[in-house]
Amino acid sequence: MPHEIDPSFLALPLRPLADAALARARALGAQHADFRLERVRSASWRLRDARPAGSSDATDLGYAVRVVHNGTWGFASGVELTMDAAARVASQAVAMAKLSAKIIAAAGSDERVELAEEPVHSERTWVSSYDIDPFEVPDGEKSGLLADWSERLLGAEGVAHVDASLLTVHENKFYADSAGTVTTQQRVRLHPQVTAVAVDEDGGFDSLRTLAPPAGRGWEYLTGAGGWDWDAELAQMPSLLAEKMRAPSVEPGAYDLVVDPSNLWLTIHESIGHATELDRALGYEAAYAGTSFATPDLLGTLKYGSEIMNVTGDRTAEHGLATIGYDDEGVAAQSWDLVRDGVLVGYQTDRRIARLMDLGRSNGCAYADSPAHVPVQRMANVSLQPAPDGPSTQELIAGVERGIYVVGDRSWSIDMQRYNFQFTGQRAYAIRNGRLAGQIRDFAYQGITPEFWGSMEAVGGPQTYVLGGAFNCGKAQPGQVASVSHGCPSALFRNVNILNTAEEAGAA
Repeated sequence: MPHEIDPSFLALPLRPLADAALARARALGAQHADFRLERVRSASWRLRDARPAGSSDATDLGYAVRVVHNGTWGFASGVELTMDAAARVASQAVAMAKLSAKIIAAAGSDERVELAEEPVHSERTWVSSYDIDPFEVPDGEKSGLLADWSERLLGAEGVAHVDASLLTVHENKFYADSAGTVTTQQRVRLHPQVTAVAVDEDGGFDSLRTLAPPAGRGWEYLTGAGGWDWDAELAQMPSLLAEKMRAPSVEPGAYDLVVDPSNLWLTIHESIGHATELDRALGYEAAYAGTSFATPDLLGTLKYGSEIMNVTGDRTAEHGLATIGYDDEGVAAQSWDLVRDGVLVGYQTDRRIARLMDLGRSNGCAYADSPAHVPVQRMANVSLQPAPDGPSTQELIAGVERGIYVVGDRSWSIDMQRYNFQFTGQRAYAIRNGRLAGQIRDFAYQGITPEFWGSMEAVGGPQTYVLGGAFNCGKAQPGQVASVSHGCPSALFRNVNILNTAEEAGAA
């Protein structure tokens, strides 16, 4: 059954605080004001070789007021839950806007902040899709499950060490603005992870990590009811790790590449997700991870990839980590095209950037990771769409004479314009004459973003589609962290350059 907003959150003086702050901001001449109160509870458990190695449980509670005053942003935050304090915070936000206006004028800029129009959403509530709130599960049950998983792996031949962890988040958010929008939301998400380590007689070692992605789900995800077969994955890991330890080093060169969704999601994140953030493409975001080669003058003409490449930005995907009902500017969640038939056709925007570029309505990508931080443009669930009647992963492999099949994410590297990149993976298999021919090691695939996606010859069908993602996407200064999902099918790329990372390290 659908969950309701936590009564203890609703018991907070949400509307009185918002009314006090917004009234003060209007009285001081703000053209726009918004109030956001958040309660974010985060907890984690970590085990090393089935023994406790650390845990945490913290709650962040506070509120923020953001204003546009005389065409300039102002922002302030507070923790004292009284109407007088909320009004003072609003006064501080206006004072900050006035100070910023002087600094901007001294720098010779006449740019004014204006926001794209958004319909008023009055008294709306939204709760993410989950069955069991992990915070309702006893801590002993959580650590006990991690210990059980660890002991299964430690009991297998060749496994020397096991790390297991679980991160859980319960986020409540109340938003109100001077236009009349009022929203109350609740999200639950978690990230389970298990890593097995093998050590050989000569001191060589390697590891293998579970492929289960973090998800906007509840405790049911860890018990097999949430769409992931943990028993099957854990049972396979020791033999897969043993094979990886024996695997030969890859011979560098050009190969056809079949990339599993467990690896491809990260390539999407780095080479498409960040590159289509419009603030980054405009140069407003540059200090943290750079700008983008996909500049606005190329919108509608840039050949981002092959004609079978269709990528969406989506804030509505069920169980997505970036899925919401309304963003931190009161914009309703949407789904839209970023790349259609291989051509760049859209960006991710917030209200200011959408208005600046005369794009009409924002597509709802404003987010702050805490009540102490100002909302910034953040990534939606950016996903590569499958072919409606597309092939299975096995059928993609069958179409390759000499290639590599890559499974699971590992390390990544990409330049400051999201153009040149290099990615590795958890596992890789040689493909010979349409069949897997055993694991190989020390590989990395290398590409230039439009050339790599242009080499994509086939995408799998819906049966291969998996929603991957991460808890730790970083952006902005001061730095903020956001969770985001990326769905994709398996995909076939032709003639991709493969490096031998052991040789590269030796040469360095």
